Parts: sequence; C-alpha cells; structure tokens
Amino acid sequence: MKSLVIAEKPSVAADLARVLGKVPKKGEHYENDEWVISSAVGHVVELEMPEDIDKKKYGFWRLEMLPIIPEKFGLKPIAASKDRFTLLKKLLARKDVDQVINACDAGREGELIFTYLYQLTKAKLPVKRAWMQTMTPGGILEAFKNLRDGKQMAGLADAARCRSESDWLIGINGTRALTKRMFGSRAGNVASVGRVQTPTLAIVYAREQEIRNFKPRAYWRITATFEVTKGRYEGVYQRANFKKAENDDHDRIDRIWEKAFAEAVLAACQGHPPATVSEEKKGSSQAAPRLYDLTTLQREANNRYGFPARRTLQIAQALYERHKMITYPRTDSRALPEDYIPTCREALDNLSGSLAPHAKKVLAEGWLRPNKRIFNNAQISDHFAIIPTAHEAMHLDESEAKVYDMIARRFIAVFYPAAEFDITTRLSVIKEHTFKTEGKVLTFPGWLAVYGKTTLDDDSPDSKALPALDAADGQPPKAKTIEAILHAETTKPPPRYTEATLLSAMEGAGKLVDDEELAEAMKERGLGTPATRADTIDGLINQKYMERLQRELAPTTKAESLLQFLGAVKADALTTPDMTGEWEYKLRQMEQGKFPRDKFMAEIVEVTRGIVDRTKHFEEDESNSRVTDIISPTDGKPMLETLRGYKSRDGVLTVYKVMTGRKLEESEVRQLVAAGEIGPLDGFVSPRTGNRFPAKLRIVDNLKKEGQRRVELDFGNKFELAELTPFWTDPKTGAELCEAPTSYVLREREGDAWKQTFSVGRLMCQKPIPREAAIQMVTQGKSDLIQGFISKKGRPFDAFLLRAGPKITWEFPPRKPRVGKDGKPIERKAKVPPDLSKGLVIGESKLLKGEIVQTDDAYYIRKPDQEGRVAFTLKRFLCQKELSTEEVRELFENGRTNLIEGFISKRGSAFSAYLVLKKNKTEFEFPPR
Repeated sequence: MKSLVIAEKPSVAADLARVLGKVPKKGEHYENDEWVISSAVGHVVELEMPEDIDKKKYGFWRLEMLPIIPEKFGLKPIAASKDRFTLLKKLLARKDVDQVINACDAGREGELIFTYLYQLTKAKLPVKRAWMQTMTPGGILEAFKNLRDGKQMAGLADAARCRSESDWLIGINGTRALTKRMFGSRAGNVASVGRVQTPTLAIVYAREQEIRNFKPRAYWRITATFEVTKGRYEGVYQRANFKKAENDDHDRIDRIWEKAFAEAVLAACQGHPPATVSEEKKGSSQAAPRLYDLTTLQREANNRYGFPARRTLQIAQALYERHKMITYPRTDSRALPEDYIPTCREALDNLSGSLAPHAKKVLAEGWLRPNKRIFNNAQISDHFAIIPTAHEAMHLDESEAKVYDMIARRFIAVFYPAAEFDITTRLSVIKEHTFKTEGKVLTFPGWLAVYGKTTLDDDSPDSKALPALDAADGQPPKAKTIEAILHAETTKPPPRYTEATLLSAMEGAGKLVDDEELAEAMKERGLGTPATRADTIDGLINQKYMERLQRELAPTTKAESLLQFLGAVKADALTTPDMTGEWEYKLRQMEQGKFPRDKFMAEIVEVTRGIVDRTKHFEEDESNSRVTDIISPTDGKPMLETLRGYKSRDGVLTVYKVMTGRKLEESEVRQLVAAGEIGPLDGFVSPRTGNRFPAKLRIVDNLKKEGQRRVELDFGNKFELAELTPFWTDPKTGAELCEAPTSYVLREREGDAWKQTFSVGRLMCQKPIPREAAIQMVTQGKSDLIQGFISKKGRPFDAFLLRAGPKITWEFPPRKPRVGKDGKPIERKAKVPPDLSKGLVIGESKLLKGEIVQTDDAYYIRKPDQEGRVAFTLKRFLCQKELSTEEVRELFENGRTNLIEGFISKRGSAFSAYLVLKKNKTEFEFPPR
C-alpha cells in the first residue's frame, strides 16, 4: 500500500518528490511503489456563499434577509482550481492508498486547506501531519521521520475553521447591512467590513483624528555653549524640580512653557558668566536584539528598505520555500528550541562572504551556549524564530539578498556579547540654572561589530567624548559660558502610521509597543497573525480605505464615512482593536486545546446579530444631528449636520460630505451654500481609474425630483467660448486668454466665431496655476519654474509647463545630486547587466530577434548582434508558479502561451491565465468565465 502526500503548492510537491527518493512524475502527480505525491494550489475549497445556500432568498442584498446564520457551513470547490480538486479527490479515493499525509504549510491556513479538502471529498483515510520547519532535505526528512497523528492537530483545525467561519459571518452580514444603509442601491459602492481589517482601519483613523485635532503649543528651549581648556561643549537647560505633568505627553524637562521665564533664564546667561561643573561617569551595556519573528522582520525591512509588509513576506517565503535558506517564516516566536545548539553550529559554520568571519568568531570564542534569551522552549508554540539554514546561499536577487542578510546578521549578532559604553553626564550650573550635556563613547563594540560598527558614528551630538574638565585644586571645576540661545518651538502632532508602526500596533492590539518583554506578553492578543497582517494592510489599500503617501498610511474619505457610521450604530466589536485582539487570543488558545470551538462561534454569532440589528434600526434625526451656522438658501434656517452630509430643515437640499472620493470641509460647504458654487477644487477621484481631477461644485435644481435641489460637479467642459471674459489679449494676433470654470482657454477669431486653440488647467496636481504662467505659455511657449506640485503618491515636485499645440507637457529641472553626510554628492551606481556567461541558450525569438537564455532565476532575450545586450527579462517564478522552458519558448516565439494553471494571487487564490507579450512586457490574459 502507498501513502498519499498532499502539499500546499506544486513547487513543494516537487521538492518532496526529490527528497523522498526521487519519486518520478506520473501525469499530474509523482508516484513510486511507496509514495503518491500531489499538491493543492493554495486554497482549492471555500465556504459556500449565501447565494449558494439559497439563490432566491440571498441572491439580492436585502436588509430584511439579515443576519444570515447558516446552521452548518457548506463547502464548494473554488471555480479557478476545480480541476485540481477533482484530481485530489480521485487520489484520495484510490484503493492502493492506505493513509494520507498533510504536508501543507505548517500553520493555521495550511491546516484549513487540507481540512476543507478532506471534508468535501468525504475521504476516510487515516491522516498524518508532516510539520516542516525548513525546506532543506534534512528538514523534510526530519518532518517525515516524526509524522504527527492527525488527531493531534484537532485544535489547530478548529481554530482554522473558526477563523474562516467568523470572518464569513461578520464579513458577509456586516458588509451587506452597512452597504445597504450607507449606499442604498447605488451600484459599485460596497462598505466592506471584517473581523481584523476594520479594527486595523480604526487604529489608522484614530491617529488621523489625533493629527487633525492637534493644537500646537508654543514652548522654548535654551542651549548654551561652554568652554574649558580642552575645548567646547553644548548643554541644554533643565527645568528645576521637574515632575512630568499628568496626561501631557509633550511635557519634557528641557521644555519651558512660559516665554517670560525662558527670557529670564537667557538673561542670566549673558555676559559670559562662569558655570560650576559636575559630572558623573558610568558604564552601560546593550544586548543584541533578539531573533526575528515575521512581524519584527517586516517592520525592520519597511524601516530600512521601504519594503511593504506583503513584499517582505513574499521574499521570506521564497527564501524558505525556493532557496531553502531560512526556516519557516510565518512565525510569531523569537526563540529557538533548547536542543537547537547543534543545528545553530551547523548554520554558523555554513555562512560565507562578509558574514563568515563573524560567524567563525562565535564558534571560536565559545559564545554558542545555552541562553534562555535565545533557546527557550516556553516561548515556542508550533514554530520558532527565523534563522538561516545550512543550505548554501546562491542566486539571490537584490531584495532577497537584503532580507537574507538581515536574518543572517541578526542570527550571528544574538550570540555576541553586549556592546559596552561609557556615558558621561555633565551638569553646568549658571546662577542656579542647570544645563545638561551627555557624552557617549563605545568602549567595546560587542554585537555591533557584526554590523560594522567599532565606534559611535551617528549624527547625534552626544555620541562622542566630552572635552576633559580643568583641574580645580579641590574646588568644583569651572567652565566659561560662551553664548546662550533661545529656541522658539511648537509641539508636533503624532506621526501617521507607516507599515512598520502599524504592524507593531496590530501586534499589540492597537498599542505601539517597543519594549521587547511587553511586546512578547501582548502579541498573543494582537490583531490577526504574523502571516495575515500584511494581507490585511494590502486589502485595506485595495479597497480604497487607506492610501500610501510615500511611506505613510492615511485613511481615505471612504474609511471616514464607514467608521463614523459604525460609531453611530455602536458597533464596538468591529472598531475596538482590543476586543478583536481578544478573539485572536482565544483562537490561539483553541489551537492548544484550551478554548472550545462552539463557545467561540456562539460569541461571534451574538456579535453578528448585534451589529446587524443596530445597523438595520438606526435612524438619523435631530437627536443625533448637529445644528450648524450654515444658513440654507431654501428655507433660511441653519442646516443640520448628519453622518453623511448637511441637510436643510425643509429637506430640499442635501450637501453630502463626500463627493466622488473627496471630503468637503465645513468651510467649503459654507462657501458653496452661500455663493451657490465653489472651485475649482482638486482631489476628486475617478471611481473607474483612480485618477484625481479638479472640478467646480454648483447647487442646481434636481431635474429628477421636482422641488428638490442638489450639488453637481462642473468639469469645466460645458461653456460657450463667446460668453467668456478675457483677462489678456495677444498684441500680435489678437488671441484672448479667458478663465473658464476649471481652465484657462486661449480663443482666436475664425470669421465671425471663436475657436479654442489652447487650454491649461487652473489647478494642476493640487497647485493653483497663476494667470501669468498661462500668458508665458502663450507668448514664450514655457512657464517659469512652478514649485509645489503634489504627485499622485503625495510627493512634492517642481516643473515647467510647456505649450504643445492645444495642450501642455511637463519639463522637469535637473535632479539635485544626492548628498552624503560629508556634504559631497553621492555617485549613482550604474546598473550591472546580468552575467549570462553560464546561462543556457534554449532557443530563438523571432518576435524579439534574439536568443532565449535561461539562468537559475530568469529568462532573458540576448541580442548577439548588439554585443550581447539584454533586451528582455522574464522571472522564472511568476505568482509562485515556475515557468517551464516550453511555456517560455512558446511566449517568445508566438507572443502568447497556452493556458497555464497554478498561479497564486496576492490573496492566496489559485488562478489560470495566458501569458501575452505586449509592448515589450508580459501581461496576464484570463479565460472567459
């Protein structure tokens, strides 16, 4: 009899077949006398949707049909991977197979993939579990040598089911209820909510509210320069008898809140008075940071390289699965098993390049030894910290090399001794006013040597030794006050979240936790899991709830509308991070068999019913509306501010707060209502393309509802040229520049009529264009340099505007060279062409007129007649699918492949597609549904 092995992905099945005895491929699976090896393609089974349960009842979104609480959750094959499901079902039913081994990824989602597949196929085979911590041959053989009984995984399977079913209940019911109440029957508008995504969004929105409501406060700081024989140093004034004010995060010992007192201190420092000096020296040490878990790795890769969390996970997964160079990355542990010292020795011995000397030193000095901070069974659940394997490093791309170096360097550093410092604290007192100076000298680099630091070379003024004090013959040393400076400053609002800080807040259920021990204690009550947090952030961006502004994350107007509505209906379960974090904690308890599945689901059902009930029965009236000072033109009374807009008391006019993706400020609504129009305003967002555009707003009669008025967007494309008023006339041609609703228009006479020959927007990339710039484009063909444009990604830039016939183009000034710490320009590194000397020529492309060259990580088109120039690059792995040489030849020879199965989307769904060459790039083309 044979054992059937089911992996999560085709690439893993291929690795298992190779390691378990070079099992040959037989059609769509691998098979010999002992093994039958196949794979899913990510999830192949999903929960039935409401319309699958009862199409007539649930096919249309209706409030009266909510909540939808299935007595039993049904399953169905995912349409895109139905062929794979059919194949696995046949294998599970084979008479010559006597057990099935679940070799899906060692985590909650891997367990769910197998559990749902096993249930829907109605399989009866005994189940074993291969729990792989590394994808090296040794790691695979170790997992198959120590197979777990399927019954041991019951807790993990229960938690996986609960996660899936609770997301279904809250997501389906919450989304349908809120969409109907917020948008009614307007097509294309969906108010998506989720058990993890909505409280995560609430964290980002709460921070945005803090920033908006922040009121800067003035304060003063005083710095003084002192001189002794050996040199000068700077001190900062310290308030006497300082005690931090309660509930004031901005109160600091060096901040003075009364200007008069600050000026009095400054006056006391004038005239070069002597200062009495005392100082204290003490040693300090800093241990190496602990090993990486996934969230810490994502945070630091975002801070260091700007990688989004999802990108870091993809890189780590490739290092684990494809390159076999690190251990399982989807972990929340920062410790290693206590019996892992021999494995660490092997991994350290294997490290090469610039890492090798540091790794060898760990072994030579005997630093690899038991240490509860590193080796601790109590801090490990199913997975341990991310470390390098003994597999040889090779063929990494730039991003993979960066992340691998982070993991390997952290792994070496954790065994090194602590870094040691001498810290000198010097107090200089002028007439009872104390100034503090700190000097910090690195006396022993310890683990910092692994990162190339042997001295403190940062920019902070306290990172160097202070000049020695003069000998004082038993008297306190003195210093001369050279000058004192008063600095007027203001408090700053908290910064927006980046992916790094949001990951930290999700891990701490809404609290930014930097302390290692406290973070360790709180992470069990975090939002989501290390493996899902990146998907949650990406999902919020894809659903237009958040946007990236360079490295910052900001909520959109859609997010604001949703969270305000959830607040009004008191849906705390969806918006309070610590409550959702508590659910995640219970799921983790369930994995360990410490919390019952039925109790968890009963709680979720109760919460779902509450959200739906409060959403269905919520009504806006004067009791939950605010009376504004905006006088309605329809009845002369103050308008009411409701959740979604500003309403006149007679119900004739409603000005919605959000129009075409742009939030109107109350001051803008006031101007619009008073004048009947406003603009052009920038920042409206096309729902089709996502592009921003300017428009005017006008109050007009509602032609569909007699007696009603509404606000409409005026794009500036409906105007009569002859009715415009010119503000400039070309003395040479008589052409006239006029101001249209959203643009400047140049008109010229054509017989008795006017003809438009040129136009430029009055507002471009959030920058008002002055009339003078329009005149320059007509007379000189080019404007002066205009500063302060804002790009789609929120980046400021400067540009010239050029006239190109009837339209405009951009011209950018030369980039300023990047400058290093020494003030000298940094030379840009030239792109190094790939080394194809060891590549394999697998054919020719008539389409692209070159050789097809295969390397370990990519396919290239090389032009032999152009000194081997690389004209095209195609990665070997696309969406986790390795492209075969046959598929690549077909693509480069015909411009299109046959249908390829087994791609995995960003959300983990399997899909099939054709690859098509278009304009020197590769695109997916999908088969008809």
